[in-house]
Amino acid sequence: MRYDVVIAGGGHNGLVAAAYLARAGRTVLLLERLDHLGGLAVSARPFEGVDARLSRYSYLVSLLPSKIINDLGLPLRLLRRRYASYTPVAGAGLLVDGGDRGRTQKSFAAVAEHPGAWQAWQDFYAMTDHVAQRVASTLLEPLRSRAELSRLIGDATAWSALFERPIGEVVHERFPDDVIAGVVLTDALIGTFTDPDDPSLLANRCLLYHVIGNGTGEWNVPVGGMGAVTDGLATVARQAGAELRTGAEVTHIDGDSGEVTFLDGEGTEHTVEGGHVLMNLPPSLAASALGTFAPVAEGSQLKVNMVLSRLPALRDPSVRPEEAFSGTFHVNEARDQLATAFSQASSSRIPDLPPAEVYCHSLTDPSILGPDLREAGAQTLTLFGLHMPTRLFHTDPAAAKEHALRATLASLNSVLAEPIEDCLLRTPTGELCLEVKTPVDLEHDAALPGGHIFHQDLQWPYAEHPAEQGNWGVETTWSRVLLCGASAKRGGGVSGIPGHNAAMALLTQSTY
Repeated sequence: MRYDVVIAGGGHNGLVAAAYLARAGRTVLLLERLDHLGGLAVSARPFEGVDARLSRYSYLVSLLPSKIINDLGLPLRLLRRRYASYTPVAGAGLLVDGGDRGRTQKSFAAVAEHPGAWQAWQDFYAMTDHVAQRVASTLLEPLRSRAELSRLIGDATAWSALFERPIGEVVHERFPDDVIAGVVLTDALIGTFTDPDDPSLLANRCLLYHVIGNGTGEWNVPVGGMGAVTDGLATVARQAGAELRTGAEVTHIDGDSGEVTFLDGEGTEHTVEGGHVLMNLPPSLAASALGTFAPVAEGSQLKVNMVLSRLPALRDPSVRPEEAFSGTFHVNEARDQLATAFSQASSSRIPDLPPAEVYCHSLTDPSILGPDLREAGAQTLTLFGLHMPTRLFHTDPAAAKEHALRATLASLNSVLAEPIEDCLLRTPTGELCLEVKTPVDLEHDAALPGGHIFHQDLQWPYAEHPAEQGNWGVETTWSRVLLCGASAKRGGGVSGIPGHNAAMALLTQSTY
């Protein structure tokens, strides 16, 4: 059979591309290896007998542009979190309250050891907000040159701080307080194993993608969990006429002819022809299908999903647990603590005090809990551990996973007034509602080599070579084959941006 477009991989980016192309009248076949769509952006009930739908792998939505939601008529509600973050500090804490500027300022005054911390915070995020407003819309356009993007931003100080100098140096200059500097730096390290002072500026690229957002930098909660995002995309794509097939593993792509070979759930081989082929696959899997080679990137995160009977008590009497956990709850993420954890992990050692961040989805969106759990006061808790690279888990995955979990829970407990274990809900059979995912688990569960949630190191949001300028950042050496996943330029995160850009490359350029 022949289709205008065959899409390899049914994650959220593949679904975005399928929806745009089918709505434009193209015949589209999407092939997904797993028995469900959505890739890592899915919701599930992982604990038997417990009616709680958790976002098992990804967590919040920041990068999904409103343009994509509006273009596709996506049935999705995103809720704003009032509290941006809370960081426990020696019996007190730093609360960033988006609804009470005065309270936030008082919190800075109580925690900061150096004068000017509050003003430095305002200045830094005014700078990132300016960059976000200028850059966000360009992510859905052909690539600009580095010079063009710099002119568009129009702020030499911001350009230097975010695009030219290691973000660790910049933060050190602006934020002498160890704790406050660490809060800023965590956005440069989520899912990325690097030193913020490294001249490669990988941490800068990670920070950019976390503060650009939808032009606001806000991280929002999807009603119904991450699965609601991909369920909505799948519905829109099917209604437009796209054929979405699960249990279909792509084994070979002919870059010249557009032929795609795949195995169905019974192991039977099929071949279809695509006028174009879009690859929503990690680079190493895409290369294997094309008969070439690409190195495997190393992921770096520990994901712990929990259901609690109640929220844990805090040591800080001035902040309620409902306030602290509805935003990002920072656990041992001061600058020096981050540096120590990175050093230990670089030596293939699980950090003694793993840095992590936690949030409670159900405080903002109770719909992910069944009525009995809501009435009983249960809550979900999601923990995302930093500096947990794949190398730590390859030799003995089970033992390393248990070690990392014990160390991470001890790290969390060190900033609480009671052990988190005392708050965990149990299943009807007595099992704790606690699920752990390492990078190796992502390799096994989602065929994500290296367990890298961004598929590869994040790239700059501009053309890094003259040949890329004016392209969409999805092109390959094969004229029939385009990227549409996180490995495309401006990929990474639950954004839909590569899917949109691959579709636009086909629909707007005469060469396609």
